[in-house]
Amino acid sequence: MESDEKLHRIFDNALGVFAYYGYKKASMEEIASRMGMTKGNLYFYCRSKQDLYEKTVAHALLRWQARVREAVDAEQDIVCKFQVLASKSYEYLSEDNDLRALISKDPAIQSISPADERYPSIGRVSFDLLRNLIQQGVDQQKFRPIDVDPTAGFLYSVYSMFIIKTYIRSEGPSAQEMYRAGIDLILEGLLKRSIHD
Repeated sequence: MESDEKLHRIFDNALGVFAYYGYKKASMEEIASRMGMTKGNLYFYCRSKQDLYEKTVAHALLRWQARVREAVDAEQDIVCKFQVLASKSYEYLSEDNDLRALISKDPAIQSISPADERYPSIGRVSFDLLRNLIQQGVDQQKFRPIDVDPTAGFLYSVYSMFIIKTYIRSEGPSAQEMYRAGIDLILEGLLKRSIHD
């Protein structure tokens, strides 16, 4: 258990260094120094700087994913779950300065589709969470009958595109407004319904 705690601390400190300096300029000495350990000691937990970087990014992505899942699981209604998934997965990145900075320095961390994920197992879990919520909504007849897999693929790609627009291309408030309008459009539709529908 102590070893897991230490790994989390190492990854958190490494994330701060990689976010500030970028991968190329970040040094193992700086990361070790932040931990109060020697560089040699740090290699006990990773094979190389690249290995530490990949593990650090995966750790940060998993933390993001866990926070979103926790917020989704706190809701009972499937529509609320979907709304929370859409909003929290987008907003949490704005609260994680180090991960946001790292993604802006290394845009390949975030891809448009699950097939292009650099961390495919993490991306797959996120995709499955979305897919399962859509399927539950269909099963509960809260969502209309749709082909769930391509719908989830479309929504995942749109979400990823807005992460890139907001946090990598720095389109900020305009991208955020478009994202919120898009979620509303997804949930409410474009067609005006009559009372007889």
